[in-house]
Amino acid sequence: MAKFVEEFKEFALKGNVMDMAVGVIIGGAFGKIVSSLVSDIIMPLIGKLMGGVSFVDQFINLGDGNYTTLAAAKEAGAAVFAYGQFIQNVIDFLIIALCIFFMIKGIAKLSSLRKKEEEAAAAEPPAPSNEEVLLTEIRDLLKDK
Repeated sequence: MAKFVEEFKEFALKGNVMDMAVGVIIGGAFGKIVSSLVSDIIMPLIGKLMGGVSFVDQFINLGDGNYTTLAAAKEAGAAVFAYGQFIQNVIDFLIIALCIFFMIKGIAKLSSLRKKEEEAAAAEPPAPSNEEVLLTEIRDLLKDK
């Protein structure tokens, strides 16, 4: 049992696991921000363009009965096709996917720039030492005589 605890402690305290935990927490917060952006800013604008309707409340009643709102249909237990909410979730996903795409693209660009800098530094010969410079000057002076 002690060996198991030791192995788990070693695993849990590795940098990669901690980085992943921080990423999950930040990702969750970012998801909430994007959801708020979509539900509080984008969807009301789309609703305004559609004649002032709440886009999220758009649904098709699949059962019997006549319901004026999605909440009333759900409360009655009616089968509904809530396409407004689905479209909002798709927009959430697309915005998050687009942000992740740009983030990964930026990281890849930074990585390639750093790699080019490292290759350039490795390709350049080291600067000559002071002794080498002085010996070269002396050699050149002796050649001229």
